Amino acid sequence: MYRNMVEQMILCAVRSGIASFTRLKALKYRELRALYSQLPSHYAYTACQDASTRAKSFLRLKRRELAEKEYPEVKSISIWLDDHLWKQRDLTSIEIATHRGWIRVELESHKQCWRYFNGGWKLASEAKVKLDKKARRLIIYLTFKKNVKAYKPRGFIPVDVNEDHVAVLVEDRVYLLETGFKDIVLGYYYRRKRVQERYDKLYGVKCRAKKKVLRKLKEKKRKNDLRWKLANIIVKVVKEQQYAIALEKLGRNPAREMINHIRDDQLRHRIYQACFRGVQRAVEEKAREHSVPVVYVNPKNTSKLCPIHNALIIYDNNSRVGRCSFGGELWHRDIVACNNLLFRACLGDGSYAPRLGRSPVDGSFVPLSSTATHEPTLIQCEVWTRWKSLATTNKHKLMRMSI
Repeated sequence: MYRNMVEQMILCAVRSGIASFTRLKALKYRELRALYSQLPSHYAYTACQDASTRAKSFLRLKRRELAEKEYPEVKSISIWLDDHLWKQRDLTSIEIATHRGWIRVELESHKQCWRYFNGGWKLASEAKVKLDKKARRLIIYLTFKKNVKAYKPRGFIPVDVNEDHVAVLVEDRVYLLETGFKDIVLGYYYRRKRVQERYDKLYGVKCRAKKKVLRKLKEKKRKNDLRWKLANIIVKVVKEQQYAIALEKLGRNPAREMINHIRDDQLRHRIYQACFRGVQRAVEEKAREHSVPVVYVNPKNTSKLCPIHNALIIYDNNSRVGRCSFGGELWHRDIVACNNLLFRACLGDGSYAPRLGRSPVDGSFVPLSSTATHEPTLIQCEVWTRWKSLATTNKHKLMRMSI
């Protein structure tokens, strides 16, 4: 019944060009109550909310001429619940209002749910329920909220996301956290290619056996695991030192902009699957969880300009170490990017960050100054994925990059 309600509201909203929940509810609420009088009245409210959200997204795509159909298709449905349609009995059960009255549902909570409960979070008034017909179970999506104190950062910790590693500047030292995304992408690229060549030759392009084998590949799960572990380490370090996070302000699809001038198909595929925005989104979400502010900095020429002289750095033969064209200092590419992100975040130079004063990094006008960081610390993926913080990781199996 809820699916029928949502589908009817979507058709009405798209046909009338309505993207507002208030207008849609005023137009169709009484009609829904008359058709589905056996349901609690607030299901009509939540169905209008769900439909208006879908219609608004579809109408936006239609204006940009990106919609393939005249009307949107409802492929999956989740029942939206407000505070009149569900309530919590205890930590392991809830009650949901239905056409047969209140029904008690026992919960098998995820470990992340217990972390929120034990961390001082409280349940919000809204929730969602999805019916998993294959596993014959209800999946309940709960929303948590928390009252937080005002967080006053003492400065910024810049985070520069690259294809195969993430650079973090902490206490005048740059750490390169190796992610291994390059090897993961190439490994699954060749594996998919072998599977496709084998099954296309034997059974044709649209064979079910090939799709079954490809579904078993775990590239997405491995990337997600690395992203969340990386975000957890970065945010914990930032919160311990009471800093804010400075990220590059990338577009909606930065990989598509990078591959415009690249002709090599394999390199285009690597960059497109490099998870730039995925890593940033994981850091942003973890930061919101711990009430750590995130600011965005204009990334233009952050790895090309000398942090001291603002002059061009010359890199030879695709090397990651270059020389300042004005002062002659040697700079590592990732260190330059982190320092420039920090300067722009602190001084407000072309950034979207508030001004907090002068950066603590001391770069004196001498090549390879002893007070500034010129040599990054590379931490292999096998090391940092087993530890909880950079301080602990720094004591075990570090590799120094010599310039």
